[in-house]
This record gives sequence, C-alpha cells and structure tokens, in this order.
Amino acid sequence: MLPDPLRIPEDAWSHGGVLNVLAARDIGGLFRWITSLTGASQSQIGAAVGLAQGYVSRIMAGRKVTSIDVLERIADGCRMPDQARTTMGLAPRQAAPPAAAPSWRVPDAPPMQRTWRDDVSSAAELWRGDVNRRDVLRQVAFSSAGYTLPALRWFTAPDPAPVTQSGRSAVGQPAIDTIRAMTATYRQLDNQYGGGHARDTVARYLHQEVTPLLTDGRYDHASGQRLLSAAAELAQLAGWQAYDMAEHGIAQRYLTLALDFAHAAGDDGLGAEILAAMSHQATYLGHTATGLDLARAAGQTARRAGVPVLTAEAHVMEAHALAKANDERACAAALHQAEQALDRADRSADPQWLSYFDEAYLSAKFGHCFHALGRNAHAERFAARSLRMDNRYVRGRAFNLALLASVHAQQGEPDRACAVGAEALTLTNQLRSARAVRYVRDLQAQLAPHRRLPAVRHFTGRVDATLGPRR
Repeated sequence: MLPDPLRIPEDAWSHGGVLNVLAARDIGGLFRWITSLTGASQSQIGAAVGLAQGYVSRIMAGRKVTSIDVLERIADGCRMPDQARTTMGLAPRQAAPPAAAPSWRVPDAPPMQRTWRDDVSSAAELWRGDVNRRDVLRQVAFSSAGYTLPALRWFTAPDPAPVTQSGRSAVGQPAIDTIRAMTATYRQLDNQYGGGHARDTVARYLHQEVTPLLTDGRYDHASGQRLLSAAAELAQLAGWQAYDMAEHGIAQRYLTLALDFAHAAGDDGLGAEILAAMSHQATYLGHTATGLDLARAAGQTARRAGVPVLTAEAHVMEAHALAKANDERACAAALHQAEQALDRADRSADPQWLSYFDEAYLSAKFGHCFHALGRNAHAERFAARSLRMDNRYVRGRAFNLALLASVHAQQGEPDRACAVGAEALTLTNQLRSARAVRYVRDLQAQLAPHRRLPAVRHFTGRVDATLGPRR
C-alpha cells in the first residue's frame, strides 16, 4: 500500500464520529478531524490530497465539496479504506503498489477497474467545470502520486468493454474526422502562439461538441474506439496547453483522462505519447523519480505499439529525468538509445500529432540534458543545432533560444547570453506561454551576478519593461 503522508491509523476510520462526517460528506469536518488526530496543517492536508492550501482553508470554513472527482482525490490522498469510501458514497478501491516500484510492475491485485463510460462521465464533468471556470477545479494542485494509479491502470486493466452506445444520433467518420481536423488546427495555434491562446476555445469545443457525441451518440465498437481516440488526442492537447500556462493540476486531470480514453480506444501509440507528456510535466516540476517512471512506461508502450519515433521520444524523456537527477552515465545511455531508435524510424507512417519530433527537437532535448549536467560545451553545440528548425514552431524557437542563452550565461559569457536572450524575449512577447516567460526570467536571474555590465542592465530593463517587474 502507498505510504500515508497524513499518518492516519486505519482503525481510526471506523470511529462513529468520523463515519457520521463521511456520511454527510462534510469535508470541512473531515479535515478538522484529521488536524485534531494527526496535527497536520492545512498545507500538509492540501499536499496529501492535491488541493491548494487556500482551498483547504475555505473547505474547513464551510465551503461544500460536491465534485465526485475531488471527493475521489481526497479519498485517495487520505488513503481511506473501503468502509470509509463507501460511507461517503464512493466505490471501493483496492490500493496500488508502492509508487517507487520500477517499470510499473503488475501488483498482486490490480485496482478496481473503471469503465469507459465512467471515464466519459469524468471527462464531461472536467470539461464543463473548466469552461465554467469552477473554483473547485482551479484549486486542484499537481500531485506526482496522482500519476501513479492512471499509469498502473494503463498496464493492469483488462481489455475494455466494447465501446458501443445506442444513442439518438449516429456518429460516423465525418464527425470523427472533424474532431481530428480541429485538433490539428488547435495544435498549430498552440505551437505558434502558446498554450494560452486557444486553451479556453479547446475546452469549449470539448464541452459543447465532443461531449454530446460521446454521451448521446450512437456508434458501434469500431466507431466508438475511433471517437474515443480522437477525443483523447484533443484532451491531451488541452492538457498540454494547461501545462504551458502553469495550470498544472488541471493539466494533470486532462492528461489522466486522455490516457484512460486511449486505453479504451486500444490506441497504444497515443497512450505512449500521453505518458511521455506526463513525464515531461513531472520532470519540469522537479518530480524526477515520477518523470523517470513515466518515461519508462512510455517506452514500454511505444515498443508495444511498434513506433520507433515514440520509443526515441520516451528515451529522451528518460534521459532528461536522469540528467535532472545528475545520473550522467544513465543519461548518456538513454540519449544513445534515442538516437538509435530515431535512426531506425520510418517517418512516412507517423501520425500527424508526432510531426514535431524531429532532429531539431531531439537536439533541444540533448541540449537540456547536457545543460542540466553542467556539460556546457556539449549543451551549446546541441542548443545551436536545435535552432535549425521549422519556423512554424514559434514557442519551440523561444525555448531553444532561451536554452542557448542560459548555456552562454553558465559559461560566463553574459554579453552573448544577453544577445541571444533578447531574441528569446522578442518571441516570448508574441506568445501566451508561462513556460516561455519562466525561461526568460530564469535567464534574468542567472545574469544577476553581472548586473553592473551595460549589456545585462539593458537586457534586464527590457525584460522588466516587456514582462513587468519581477515580483
């Protein structure tokens, strides 16, 4: 069983007082009981259940929690036994194996299986809540443990039930093709203008156009799988956009549901891509062990799918997590495997959503790895190579320029760092991307020891004038 960060004794859940609180779904009373029992602070409770401390405070002050998604998150974070879960009106769930278990090995007893209909209901609630900007959704924080169970389900869940429905309106291939075409358009906008440009539009499209097809449509198994796969691809993009805007809890929910959809659709290739995106987010946020496990899960899935480019992508995600963990030897081995996998790839059959993964993207990931390891000469070479890229990827170019500038700063070359950083700043100003802003701000901080130099003073002034004074 996963360790309980709140250290609640299992027998405490059988006390009459807490059972009454659970039966009433009085989450404020539950949190107050946890505080009195364990001495946990609001921040500690929030970290355990994946909610912001401010939202925990409001719940304890009387705000009601009605979202099943959030109640499930609280139950999981508190490690509620089945008796407590059923008292609160939730389905029982067996525990997952330790989060540190390598390669997502299969446990003796897999967790309770959700059906694809459960996943559709959860997705519809998420999309509706996102469109309506519900406070309960926006207060959900990222939790590295929140990726353990979805990845475990990916490997241990049996083949899903047939994806068939006798709805009011037939869902044919034209409707599915429309979702894919809209996804391709939104993906292009994301690359060119950043995640914030069309994030709200994508959420509305999922809520207003995709939800009715899933919940009210009529489709046979083959059409149902194609529909779920198309919905998964768009949900993955929505999660990526939220991640780009530093809405990490929402991004995690989108990516998790996208993975569940891909499983129901039997789409291993898309599943590998989603697991790689999860790894990317976890490593970016500093959860390197989770990022490493997810990258390896992506690699195992990519090999099962027989798509060498996805295998290469999984290896570079693995390498980045290893570089952040300062394991240079293992990182070098993963990078070598990525190069080999890409050399074997036949790109003619790649899905459209994988077109971004090319030599420039691979070079950028190599540059990030060597930069994290302090191998500046290698990092500079690959960062420079990454700029030989398709100019439609404006956000990617901003990232790669910021990387090269950061390498120059780390090499003690502030003038060169400022010159390249100015190019990154110009592109960042055209984007709605919290990640792009963060990279420029990180460069600004790196250059602080050289703030007396004219070039650094000028660059810092431009950054503050463009992005606003640093708070």
